Amino acid sequence: MSARESHKTCGFVLRTLGFGESDLIVTFYSREFGKLKGIAKGARRSKKRFANVFEPFSLTSIMFSRKSSDGLAFIEACDILDHYAAIRSDLEKTLIASYFIDLADHFSPEGKANETLFSLLTDFLSLLTREPVSDVMIRFFEMRLLKISGFDPALDACVRCKTPVTNGGAYYFYPKAGGIQCAACARPERYDQCISAGTVRTLLLGKDMEIEKMKRVCLSEDLSVESRNILYGFISYVLGKEVKSFKVMEQVRRYCP
Repeated sequence: MSARESHKTCGFVLRTLGFGESDLIVTFYSREFGKLKGIAKGARRSKKRFANVFEPFSLTSIMFSRKSSDGLAFIEACDILDHYAAIRSDLEKTLIASYFIDLADHFSPEGKANETLFSLLTDFLSLLTREPVSDVMIRFFEMRLLKISGFDPALDACVRCKTPVTNGGAYYFYPKAGGIQCAACARPERYDQCISAGTVRTLLLGKDMEIEKMKRVCLSEDLSVESRNILYGFISYVLGKEVKSFKVMEQVRRYCP
């Protein structure tokens, strides 16, 4: 029988699942190991060893051991590095952080490290901590996550004729084609999504703009609705399902003052 190898890493808590009477199965997104799943023995009963360390989107230091790279890890110790108290004290921010974490979970295969994705979570949770909520923040996170995950939508030119986007042009977004088509190439039907050149250019900014400059970008109501519908529709298409945390977030944000 092979010996367990011990490791130490830091990671965001993605989700937890009760196992038996006292254990928890915890899924993290870690810097060195990517998505990591482990069992925390006695975590549901412990008041000292694992107290309050497994709440969603907490950044933790993890000590674990396992026999193989694809096996369930044994969580030996876990300590909070950042609980994001400023986010948790605000319901809207908490739901947005939960959506970010949910997307990271959906788009990351288990055991495949991606330090860029880890940095994306670090940067945007930090931004959410210190800045007011904005649609720009959410849309730019979605754009960067899609890019990192290899599902970057083609928005700079028509996917059929390759004509670059121009101001004043009419375009349609086709999830199945992975991008936009110009008015000359598109054969829009009732439910096809129209997208303006302004929305296209704003979303393209989101892929690479310095994070500190995002607060300078403002979306009109029309651009906000259009970009939300385009990106969420595309994300749902790629995943083959709706993201429940998005629905909850949007319902609450609609009624927030």
